[in-house]
Amino acid sequence: MQTNSDRAALELALGEQINALLSASRALSERSAAHFHEGLQPAAFHIARWLYAFGPAKPSAVAEAVGMDRSSTSTLIGRMRSLALLDASRAPDDGRSVIVALTDEGRRRVAATLDERGREFYARTRDWPDDDLAALVNLLARFVADA
Repeated sequence: MQTNSDRAALELALGEQINALLSASRALSERSAAHFHEGLQPAAFHIARWLYAFGPAKPSAVAEAVGMDRSSTSTLIGRMRSLALLDASRAPDDGRSVIVALTDEGRRRVAATLDERGREFYARTRDWPDDDLAALVNLLARFVADA
């Protein structure tokens, strides 16, 4: 029979593991950002990765999607344009608005970074039995769905 103290210890251990996962994820994000371009803040990679996944967009839509304020997003977009990672053009529906998109070089760098990120991430589970990996996927899905 499980006691309240056993449950509390399990919940504490869960919290510790979630914190470790978040820390490892942040560290991987930092390395990914540096791989993308060493001269940019990590947030620039989040912008580039979003544009890679969803395509050209207005800077305001990008800011909202990645959870950044418009000013910071605008600054990063300007820096990325100066590095030839992004292009900007007039919005077809509103000539006053701008649409930003990855350049070929920007797309190449995002793809290379995602490949590197995937290799590092999946190296951690490479030797796991399929049943263990399936159990982790199912438990994480259940945990996230319950949020």
